Amino acid sequence: MSVSLSKGQKISLSKDNASLSRISMGVGWDVAKKGGFLGGLFGGGGGDIDLDASCLVFDDAGQSVDEIWFRQLKGMNGAIVHTGDNLTGAGDGDDESIKVDLSKLPATVKSLVFTVNSFRGQTFDKVENAYCRVLDEVSGKELAKFVLSEAGSHTGMIMAKIYRHNGEWKIHAIGEKTSGRTFHDMMPTIQGVL
Repeated sequence: MSVSLSKGQKISLSKDNASLSRISMGVGWDVAKKGGFLGGLFGGGGGDIDLDASCLVFDDAGQSVDEIWFRQLKGMNGAIVHTGDNLTGAGDGDDESIKVDLSKLPATVKSLVFTVNSFRGQTFDKVENAYCRVLDEVSGKELAKFVLSEAGSHTGMIMAKIYRHNGEWKIHAIGEKTSGRTFHDMMPTIQGVL
């Protein structure tokens, strides 16, 4: 059974799934139906929203060891794979997905931080129904879902962190608003959630 996460909540992904080895972080969103004058001025044109999901890998010391995003679709020697960039947000289901083989990650990996940002600079005022969810890749079962309900003038969000704690994989629903067209711009805020 999937757990609906609220901002700040932490749960174990391994507790009821002892054999959990491969997960997928799916991200979805829709174009907001109401724009408004300021949204049109600052949000970019057109009816498409290009949000980009990224996975940043950190060690115990909080140092970045890999970055998986639309310009680098594979990382950690193939243990993490981004399935590709969705430029519009159109369609049902996950718009972007990042697959992680937890069993192939080196023991030095402490946490995976998942972010989403608007490369074109469109703000979250133009987005609705945004979410991230973790699936067990083997069974296809949804383990946890976090609805990113906060609209605003921000262009990025730190969605969640998946991390090791006492031999278990856990998820922390973060939902921290940020600004930046790529995760590089968001790095000071990301460092603060490690």
